[in-house]
Amino acid sequence: MVEEQDDILFCSEDNETQASLPGWKVLIVDDEDDVHRATVFAMRNLLVAGRPLEFLHAHSAAEARTLLANETGIAVVLLDVVMEKVDAGLELVRDIRDRLNLLEVRIILRTGQPGYAPEMEVVRDYDINDYKTKAELTRIKLYTTLTAAIRSYNQLHVISASRRGLDLIVRGSARLLAEHSIGDFAAGVITQITGLLGLPPEGLIITRRQDSEPISASGLRVVAAAGRYAGLLGQPLNRLDDDEARDMLLRSLDTEVSLFNERRTVLLLGAHSGMQMAAYIDTAAPIDDTDHQLIEVFCANMAVCLDNLDLLAQLNASAFVDPQLKLPNRTRLVQEIDHRRRHGNTDDLLVLLNLDHFSETNEALGHPYGDRILRAVADRLLEHSASRVLVARVHGDTFGLLGAARLLQPEAVIALFDDPFEIDHTEQMLSASLGCVALADVPGDGLETIKNASIALKRAKAVGRGSYCYYDREMGIEVQERVRLLRNLRNAFQHDRLFLCYQPQIDLASGRVIGAEALLRWKAESGELIPPERFIAIAEYSGLIINIGQWVLRNACHRQTSLAAAGFTGFRMAVNVSLAQFRHPRFLQVLQEAIADTGIDPTLLELEITESMAMLEPDYIAGVIRDIKALGVSVAVDDFGTGFSSLSYLQRLDVDRLKIDRAFVTALQAAGNPGESIAQTVVQLGRNLGLAVIAEGVETDAQAHSLRAMGCHEAQGYLFARPMESADLAAWLAQQRADGIPPAA
Repeated sequence: MVEEQDDILFCSEDNETQASLPGWKVLIVDDEDDVHRATVFAMRNLLVAGRPLEFLHAHSAAEARTLLANETGIAVVLLDVVMEKVDAGLELVRDIRDRLNLLEVRIILRTGQPGYAPEMEVVRDYDINDYKTKAELTRIKLYTTLTAAIRSYNQLHVISASRRGLDLIVRGSARLLAEHSIGDFAAGVITQITGLLGLPPEGLIITRRQDSEPISASGLRVVAAAGRYAGLLGQPLNRLDDDEARDMLLRSLDTEVSLFNERRTVLLLGAHSGMQMAAYIDTAAPIDDTDHQLIEVFCANMAVCLDNLDLLAQLNASAFVDPQLKLPNRTRLVQEIDHRRRHGNTDDLLVLLNLDHFSETNEALGHPYGDRILRAVADRLLEHSASRVLVARVHGDTFGLLGAARLLQPEAVIALFDDPFEIDHTEQMLSASLGCVALADVPGDGLETIKNASIALKRAKAVGRGSYCYYDREMGIEVQERVRLLRNLRNAFQHDRLFLCYQPQIDLASGRVIGAEALLRWKAESGELIPPERFIAIAEYSGLIINIGQWVLRNACHRQTSLAAAGFTGFRMAVNVSLAQFRHPRFLQVLQEAIADTGIDPTLLELEITESMAMLEPDYIAGVIRDIKALGVSVAVDDFGTGFSSLSYLQRLDVDRLKIDRAFVTALQAAGNPGESIAQTVVQLGRNLGLAVIAEGVETDAQAHSLRAMGCHEAQGYLFARPMESADLAAWLAQQRADGIPPAA
């Protein structure tokens, strides 16, 4: 195999004729001496257009400015991007073009940092001719890059003083650099080249990506067309009925050269880049040498423009396309919603589709399997969606569908999941829930629309798998109210506006006060008491309950020890604990620290968990309960009877007390109500398991009598005492003692 360097032209060191020719001045601007030496060494004795290279050196942008201001005839600047500053090279580019007005010199940016690249605006706004990483500039590539740059410089230099076409080229390049779409760019190329040659705008352009598109008349499409070819826009090339023109276009792409004959011209742009463009024009007469030179300059400039456009396209793809599924991403969906709103498409519907229980499948079968599920779902959505429906991936296992409401009936979308998906030669059944929002129903931009659809999706997920829900304004008001409430709750916690009340607990047999339950209360700045049912769930959902719960635990323990010091010994303190607290990795440590810091007798501290909470993660909860009891702390199951705990499960939890839910206590005196039998069952269950039973919400003597007759041990409720603040509790206990009611033993 003949090596590539055999094609490079060398000059003899003894050839006085070659040595006497003026060299092409190449300025190396780099802060690394090794780069200077390596560049000169690699290019020694090489000729470009029959002339040697003459290297000038600057080790900083400041030094380069001085040299460029005083040296004439510099053809190429090999410029490092990062020197004194991260953007020193880019600042120098602006000085070269704007302050020094050196428009002909070719600037090749080089960087040793492959991840650093100019932003889109920099590529457009700075007249940069090429951009390379130092790693990719092998000797051959450096030579070819310099050769192309020097030829471009020479052509500009030769014609800059006299040829009107230069002005057209420069202004046309600037205009085309501002184009963001390949269609607009291609249309501009037709206008510019025909204007340069003094011809009417008539021609067509095809493009292809070298790495993915074969050269074929059926596969390549016309991206721009003018004059008598205008009807071919968007059509495959084989629709062109001019055989010679079609053949020239295909041969130009295949041979990667421009082609000319007496009446036709095909210009090839971007021959060595990722994207190629072939422009066909009717010239009607042969092109003379001067116009040939102009065309070469034009093509060189347009190739740079095309490279920039290709870069913009890749950046846009990164910004607007999901890299895994190659679907439009959330950003693109937002953009499209905004576009459709601006153009009055308010009858469109946005559907957010989320796979039910996908995370469990993903964790059980592995992420590669989960990725294949997502790919299969994307394919089915694309297959069954109309062309006017945009299918996007919003995030994770959530997809977005945007289109006319008649094309996105929720029942029809859900029905797409009736048939199994084939994953790895096996059938996988899936279901999805939908959140829908009609663009006409709610104002706002794309982000607001997606947020509203997410609210509806959460509501649908709460209903159950395979459900859908439409967004309405009331949902938005509810969400805004929750956000406002959470913000106020955070503020209240930070400014000590949360406080504890204590509801005494009574031994039903003796009437003795045996303890109290600590209850969290919130008084707003206005003096209004916010009911716990309004803010506890929000605190749990937001995670704020972790810090609040720790505060409640420590304060309740402090209150118990202060009561014990006041002579109320044996007084039990019950504290509610949320699932979020139980799950927290530091929960046991927080509990131990609260016991140690407050000095509470752990046997007089009881933690209450709800039955539903205990059932969510039985094995984990049972393990935490064992650790709690090892500290001497007791555990009660609150709201017992509202869940579906089995006997064996209750035994495994190893709790100390069951608490009958207030709903069953309230129903004790209601004829035909099953509450009485449920309460009786709970008491009997507690007796069989050796557990104490306490009833909450006792408000009448009749209820207390019924519970006492059943064998219920303890109770709390308005019949005995309402929840009271700390100081009131101490006074109440003192009054109970004064009335002869003995305290807890």
